[in-house]
Amino acid sequence: MKDDPVNLDTRRSAESRMATDIRRHSLRDFEADQRALRLRQEELEVQLLAEPAANWREAALKAQYLIRRYSETAEARDARRQELIERALGDLARLIEEESADP
Repeated sequence: MKDDPVNLDTRRSAESRMATDIRRHSLRDFEADQRALRLRQEELEVQLLAEPAANWREAALKAQYLIRRYSETAEARDARRQELIERALGDLARLIEEESADP
């Protein structure tokens, strides 16, 4: 007896096959987007590591990036930490804006 895999697509209705194709394409698109995002993040991190910050604004922008990356971790999902992250990002954005407004 041979254990050949069963092609389920031949047993599905046309509507079900279409839905399956959409899921397959969506997954491929999602994976491609994730790969592109990781590549862009790596390129950005190389640039951020290239030179030390020249001023407070550059240092704050680097800190914002790191805080946002941390906010994506499981550890940062705690409600209290999320509030701290939001406040820190808000503080940095305000300070960046204030520095940009100073002549």
